[in-house]
Amino acid sequence: MGYTLPAVLSVPAVVAVELLWLRTGLFRRPGYWISMVIVVAFQILVDGWLTKLSAPIVRYDPGQLTGLRFPFDIPIEDYLFGFSLVTLTLLCWLRTRKETTG
Repeated sequence: MGYTLPAVLSVPAVVAVELLWLRTGLFRRPGYWISMVIVVAFQILVDGWLTKLSAPIVRYDPGQLTGLRFPFDIPIEDYLFGFSLVTLTLLCWLRTRKETTG
């Protein structure tokens, strides 16, 4: 499960970065959760097109995944990495903005 383990570990790692180090308050902002809904909606459209089993553009080694796919054949691991990537990017942006505005 070479793709699953890092995907699973990335979520608590990013949450820990926010709660224990950066403390931006991002998770308390309604705008963050609204943006995550929008991100997931577009992720379903794009990732579903890229990974559909009937005609995949992106192929994963089945031995590296759990095999759970939802919806449109999207590997569950992609949602975990998506959450981590978007959240960490926003956290870094907020931290940088805080440092530049003093």
